[in-house]
Amino acid sequence: MNASRIALVTGANQGLGRALAEGLAARMDPDDLVLLTGRSHQRVSDAARDVARLPGTRSHVQGRVLDVTDTDDIARLADELRARHDGVDVVLSNAVARLLPEESQAERADEFIDVSNAATHAILRSFGPVLRPGGRLIVVASSLGTLGHLDPRLHHLFDGASLDQVEYAVESWRSAIHNRTAEEAGWPRWLNVPSKVAQVAAVRAVAAERRERDLADGTLIASVCPGMVDTATSRPWFSDFSQAQSPSEAARAVLDLVFTEHVDPALHGELIRFGKALPWHDGTPPVEQDRLLRP
Repeated sequence: MNASRIALVTGANQGLGRALAEGLAARMDPDDLVLLTGRSHQRVSDAARDVARLPGTRSHVQGRVLDVTDTDDIARLADELRARHDGVDVVLSNAVARLLPEESQAERADEFIDVSNAATHAILRSFGPVLRPGGRLIVVASSLGTLGHLDPRLHHLFDGASLDQVEYAVESWRSAIHNRTAEEAGWPRWLNVPSKVAQVAAVRAVAAERRERDLADGTLIASVCPGMVDTATSRPWFSDFSQAQSPSEAARAVLDLVFTEHVDPALHGELIRFGKALPWHDGTPPVEQDRLLRP
């Protein structure tokens, strides 16, 4: 990567996002810059100050307010980084809306989709073109993002789809939720499943379009499953956290992808877990989880 590298982390106030920002700041060089972003000015400022003061921090750290549900805000930041720094070297898209099992999935659908999917699409569209050669654009997703977790009736919406087609599928899903036709069409009640599949499909779409150029200059675009992480977002959904990682532990596998010198072509565009690509067509629909959730 170029000297004076620029790294951006979304959803970096706490949990995994905060750990990713800390890891970047510890492993990048003194002339590099880590932009720690979130929606709350106070939380962003506090987090950036705290990361900058950590004993292991080497790079510059700055807080930046970024509302990932505002696609214009994302585009403005990408344009700013292109103008000021000729692009960006690392983008870690990590923002997520917290969802509780007892909440109505339909009532939370818009916020969840805006944060997890519309934001992912905007980040891919805005930051893909400003990613410097040899850069890394990584979307934090989940092993639930493989196609087999969806009803087979829905596979054609995402398999081999372009980014425009993924975006259309997501908005069709959103409309079906509001029209109360989602379950009839095969969409699972649990928002997390279609959302993660769509995230991975969007990454696959963008990576496929630029694969030859990216492999030639060592650029990596991919989605990553960090494994089970013990955070406030995941705590309500699981009873057994004996195998869960702390945010710092989970961040290591993601950071290893950022700092690896040579990109394995088999990983480009794929959903990666612990350094290996997960088969896109694997998985089974989460029937049991759906039974526990309010519509």
